[in-house]
Amino acid sequence: MSVLTAQNLGKSFGPVDIFEDLTFSVPRRARIAIVGPNGVGKTTLLRILAGVEEPTRGSVHRARGLSMGYLPQEAVTVREGTLWSYCLMAFEALLAQADELKALERDMQNPDCPPDVLQRYGTVLSRFEHGGGYTYANRIQQTLAGLGFAETDYQRPLTQLSGGQRTRAVLARLLLDEPDLLLLDEPSNHLDIAAVEWLEAWLRDWNGAVVIVSHDRYFLDQTASQVWEMTPALEVYRGNYTAYLTQREARYTRRLAEFEAQNEYIEKQEDYIRRFLGTQNNNQARGRQRRLERLLADSRLSAPKANIRPMRLRLSLAGRSGDLVLRSYDLQVGYHDEGRPLFHAPDLVLKRGECVAIIGPNGAGKTTFLKTILSQIPPYAGRIELGASLKVGYFAQAHEGLNPELSLIEEINLVAPAMLPAEARNYLAKYGFTGEEVFARVQTLSGGERGRLALAKLALTDANLLLLDEPTNHLDLPTQEVLQNVLADYPGTILLVSHDRYLIDALASQIWEMNPSASTLKVFTGTYSEYKIAQTSSVQPAQELAAALPEPSAMPAEADAPARKTLSRNQRQQIQKKLEALEARIRALEAESALHEAQLANPPSDPKKTAHLAENYNKLRAELEPLLSEWEDLATTLQEDAG
Repeated sequence: MSVLTAQNLGKSFGPVDIFEDLTFSVPRRARIAIVGPNGVGKTTLLRILAGVEEPTRGSVHRARGLSMGYLPQEAVTVREGTLWSYCLMAFEALLAQADELKALERDMQNPDCPPDVLQRYGTVLSRFEHGGGYTYANRIQQTLAGLGFAETDYQRPLTQLSGGQRTRAVLARLLLDEPDLLLLDEPSNHLDIAAVEWLEAWLRDWNGAVVIVSHDRYFLDQTASQVWEMTPALEVYRGNYTAYLTQREARYTRRLAEFEAQNEYIEKQEDYIRRFLGTQNNNQARGRQRRLERLLADSRLSAPKANIRPMRLRLSLAGRSGDLVLRSYDLQVGYHDEGRPLFHAPDLVLKRGECVAIIGPNGAGKTTFLKTILSQIPPYAGRIELGASLKVGYFAQAHEGLNPELSLIEEINLVAPAMLPAEARNYLAKYGFTGEEVFARVQTLSGGERGRLALAKLALTDANLLLLDEPTNHLDLPTQEVLQNVLADYPGTILLVSHDRYLIDALASQIWEMNPSASTLKVFTGTYSEYKIAQTSSVQPAQELAAALPEPSAMPAEADAPARKTLSRNQRQQIQKKLEALEARIRALEAESALHEAQLANPPSDPKKTAHLAENYNKLRAELEPLLSEWEDLATTLQEDAG
């Protein structure tokens, strides 16, 4: 049963159609991710589903009594009261019951208290206990802690919270409300890695439905079981984000083969008609002409859209650095006027060609560390030595290197003064800026556009050491994939600060983890996946577990859900081999099917041969369908085990 359905949805702004004719449904317990390039209307669609915005065409039907929670990208509304009182509003019914219980207790102290007061007290008490009356304070604490709030934040007025903190406060309130349907627009924004992982665990165990718009690929891998791609038409894929990438490529290959086969058929028919119309084969030619006209009118295939790569980033080196890129001695990082360092580090060594990911909670000092390496901030204590022949490129999280008053071309000329205007325009076009956009002021750009401009400038530095502070922030998924591929091929050295676990896992050979509670930096040699395995294999103290995991009252009890079976390494290898064998067979069958389709589109004159072709084609499709289902089931098994 669906909690929400949409029919023929369309949205236009003036003469511009954002999307058209979208029809879909959201089942109960759905885990849906909406992806697509920036500008196709993902946020607009979410706002329409939430009832915040009206569609231009079509309708949305919500199940009777449906409760919804909507998280916008930026929560700008500022309410009166504290963070704690705002979260308490999720339990207004329980608070009213508590007040009534107190009043009834006072009445019960009267010796002449009537029996109906005792009966009412028992009824209200039962509702209070069943509704979590004795645990809601713990639920609030665990939710706020899970989303990265400190206890000192609980009594802070909402008006004093930053924009990111207010957005997290709205998310906390939505999770405490536990609506039937959650609509989340970039929920991992403003969350550090620990908070995102807590949210992933919460969503996995939650009984409601969720529709997510996110640029966080790792988050989508952990939470989504279905992906809707807006292009701006809606394409539906089963599985998480990684499964979607595989299926999208296979779907494009299949559609391209079908399109090319139909084009070949059309060309052959047109050639036959030209040669034989008006000859002794005139009747056959006219018959083919009528069939061709019907095909062109009713069944003409469009060329499938290739997976768009929005920018053509290229990173090159001006020269090779020395083998030793960075070394620290007794290093402490922080500001002297604060009286104590943010953290102290072991003696660090970074060699040429390595990629180090610096991770830790928000406020731990990751950006401060990068600025210390750049000598923008002096060390609190100790020293940093940089190696020989270094040329450093810096990507700042807030894009401080961009002047809001300058145009895009002027920004490029700052780092490439010899570049001619026409060359600068062609160069900016590689990063998605075309036409008059190159004369726009930086202050008019979106976050994603500023990120692309900053990358365009970085590529012109020919640096052999890159210091990257949240480089994938605000970038859409295709652009993130381009950046990741380019960085993976980059021959220089990288120091990376990022919450993007997908990027970290693909690039990093070391993890430098900041621990603000101990004011330390810990070095782990290995990938992010290996780091996570090492973390889970160590025993956490009971207090850390209590802080990290929600109370049973905040989530469905473990006994209510089947225990997740962990696959052994051998089982995973067997499933992976089976998947590879299935993929090879599926590719072969799809190629053979496409060949049969092309032959059936231009059938032989012998009816027996045509019938034989059709029979073989049906057998191929009959064999293919269960293989596709088996592949999806096995891929889901691996995904769930990894989660």
